[in-house]
Amino acid sequence: MVKIIMVWNIREEKESEYLEFLTQEFTKTILGLGIQPTDAWYAVWGKGPQVLAGGITETYQEMEAALHSQEWVDFRKRLDGLVTDFEYKVVQHTEAFQL
Repeated sequence: MVKIIMVWNIREEKESEYLEFLTQEFTKTILGLGIQPTDAWYAVWGKGPQVLAGGITETYQEMEAALHSQEWVDFRKRLDGLVTDFEYKVVQHTEAFQL
């Protein structure tokens, strides 16, 4: 199994729009890419990114196909309008909490 770990901060002026995106589009889009969501974390205080989200695919090839698709490009454009400091990495999935 392969995992994508994504982190970002929500733009201050976009909180309501971000929450609507999260509830209406985020999971549907991730699932449509063939990525199974595994976890999502929201930091209320402290240093570091506000949001950490993860998802898995069975193989590295499936993850690469998802990340090179037009759907991923469109998803990123939409998300980038609502968040800052977006970063992601692809790692081997383990059962433990991963950063």
